[in-house]
Amino acid sequence: MKDKVIFLVDIQSFYASVEKVRNTAYQNKPLVVAGDPERRSGIILAACPIAKGFGIKTAELLWQAQTKCPQLVVVKPHMQTYINVSVAISRIMEQFTDLVEPFSIDEQFLDVSGSLNILGNEYKMAATLQRQILNDVGVYARIGIGKNKALAKMACDNFAKGNKKGIFKLDETNMEQLWKLPVNKMFGVGRRMEKNLQGMGIFTIGQLATFPVEILKKRWGINGEVLWQTANGIDPSPVTVKTHDQQKAVGHHMTLPRDYSEIEEIKTVLLELSTEVARRCRNKGYMGTTVSCGVRGADFDAPTGFHRQMTLPIPTNFDMDIFTAAYKLFLRHWDRQPVRSLGVSLTNLQTADCYQIDLFDNYLERERLNHALDAIWNKYGRTAIFRASSLTHAGQAFERAKKIGGHYK
Repeated sequence: MKDKVIFLVDIQSFYASVEKVRNTAYQNKPLVVAGDPERRSGIILAACPIAKGFGIKTAELLWQAQTKCPQLVVVKPHMQTYINVSVAISRIMEQFTDLVEPFSIDEQFLDVSGSLNILGNEYKMAATLQRQILNDVGVYARIGIGKNKALAKMACDNFAKGNKKGIFKLDETNMEQLWKLPVNKMFGVGRRMEKNLQGMGIFTIGQLATFPVEILKKRWGINGEVLWQTANGIDPSPVTVKTHDQQKAVGHHMTLPRDYSEIEEIKTVLLELSTEVARRCRNKGYMGTTVSCGVRGADFDAPTGFHRQMTLPIPTNFDMDIFTAAYKLFLRHWDRQPVRSLGVSLTNLQTADCYQIDLFDNYLERERLNHALDAIWNKYGRTAIFRASSLTHAGQAFERAKKIGGHYK
């Protein structure tokens, strides 16, 4: 069977590039998109290539970036605009193939195997796609090419982004270029896995590719084999438009505007997060049985925290069921140190049209109540009705209602 041809298209400095299109006066200036510097979210979300030339990096604190570049232009994020641009780019890609799979807001996989005869070869098609995105949207795309998604992703991240043409193909003829790279450059290897692999004497992707797969499987199970396969350029997962049709989890996380150390303050935010998770589950037609609670401590230098979960006896999409479980998890694992961020999620989802109920619980009454709440929220907004605790100094419901994806609209 003939090898497939997969693209991974990544938009350079996406948020920053969109802001330069929105305001052409910024074109030749060092620009970053950052959260509100007066709040905890004052970190760099995106930096344009000019700003990166000053040593500015994504995720660093805004004040540190301004120290490196005093003339830095700082723009707050416009999330709805970025979403609209991402959708517009998807529509362009769909002119080349009907197999387009979003990977993130600024990255998408394309299977162009059936479209190559239109433009001759993968390089011509990639250059044409790159040019059309630039002409129609005004942003610059880098494109990795491979016979599967893993190779396309690593081709883009490690080579196309540093290539003048912004296009690179990774295959059997040049795998040695990939194998020379540090193991943290491999798709799927984060900081923790990097340390684990280094502890086993694996420092490059090539060393991982030749490491006995049985040892990796013994330590990490199927994930160990996936690591070995990725290092060897093996990835059977197809590009599919249905990847996100079945949601695996519904969660909500927020960084607090200040350190929270009082249990009543933390309880207020956990209740708000649980309410939002429950509302989103109902709107999507899901129920779930596993509640997770995540906490990050306030100490930047030695961060503490936990992420724990518990399984409920029956599926739910009610806020108090989720909150009760999340609050129990929090009390059980909290180290009594100040908290910087909180998160609540519901997993093991199933459709809400068929479910088991508890005969000893007045379920129908709670269901009617939540239908009424959802109708009000959907018509008048998330702050049309709320708990009184959200009016306290700890409450964040009104602030979150102004945002999309954790950032202002």
